[in-house]
Amino acid sequence: MEEQARKGLIEKAERTHRLSPEELAALLADAEAEEELAAAADRVRHAFVGDEVHLRGLIEFSSYCRQNCLYCGLRRDNGKAQRYRLSPEEIVALAAKAKAYGYFTAVMQSGEDPWFTAERLAAIVREVKKLGLAVTLSVGERTKEEYRVLREAGADRFLLRIETTDKDIYEALDPGMSHENRFRCLADLKDLGYEVGTGCLIGLPGQTVETLARDILFFQEIDADMVGVGPLVPNEDTPLGGEQPGDMHLTRRVVAATRLLLPEANIPATTAMETLKPNAREWILRSGANVVMPNVTEGEARQKYALYPGKACVADTPEHCRVCMEGRIRALGRTVGQGAGGRRRVL
Repeated sequence: MEEQARKGLIEKAERTHRLSPEELAALLADAEAEEELAAAADRVRHAFVGDEVHLRGLIEFSSYCRQNCLYCGLRRDNGKAQRYRLSPEEIVALAAKAKAYGYFTAVMQSGEDPWFTAERLAAIVREVKKLGLAVTLSVGERTKEEYRVLREAGADRFLLRIETTDKDIYEALDPGMSHENRFRCLADLKDLGYEVGTGCLIGLPGQTVETLARDILFFQEIDADMVGVGPLVPNEDTPLGGEQPGDMHLTRRVVAATRLLLPEANIPATTAMETLKPNAREWILRSGANVVMPNVTEGEARQKYALYPGKACVADTPEHCRVCMEGRIRALGRTVGQGAGGRRRVL
């Protein structure tokens, strides 16, 4: 893309928070646009969500999963996966430790484990809410009534990445799952008043800048409150084990473009990024992101939640992760957010 055209598109995105699918795809495809795109995203991040970086304490409470996604180490047919399931008491105890470390949000994440019915999860949510924490759930596809039970128990947010808005890619990589049902889940969550998080995986077979542009425009269309973007980290124990890792530079351009088009959203710098590139969290925090989710899971469970190999920080203690991340944030000239750090509506 010619320099003048590139500058014009980035300026338009920064000013109007609108781009056509073709304009967005052109920016994502243009490696020379990356630094300007990231700088514009950082300005929009500063203007709309400020300089605080919100830390969320991540509790990975079960590695059992009924789904069979081709890219995920927790997939049902992965016989090498080490399965575990924390008890409700253990989950609440980790949430209490997260609060003691200075977190204001507990993110409860698992595979789609049928043992954790809505009623069991709701009881855990109620106990965690008593600690004064915001609760984010990431437990996959449920019925609307189940989501209602969890919402009424006090769950504030829900993360459900669409992974890709391309139906053919989605259903090829997520056998037995329905793209329509994924969309239904997100609509139900919105209707029930959750802050809704979604996102995409960079590096899926068949993915193009055009499909990624449609992903970002979908996030904008549903007015997503949170958007998680991460690169594919191939797991040798899955059918996609031989694929190339997701391109970190393309990942960064997607994060930056997402910030420009969704200026109010909470956008994390993810662990998967740091797994592929040292200090990637700082890199992405300077490119539009404003959230980090350090892991507060302890012991063997911390090792066994193996979505992908080489997971960053897995050998560290939760306390060390918290102190380390605050130091890294302060070194960027940013501050650690105080309070639950929900979406701030400006527009």
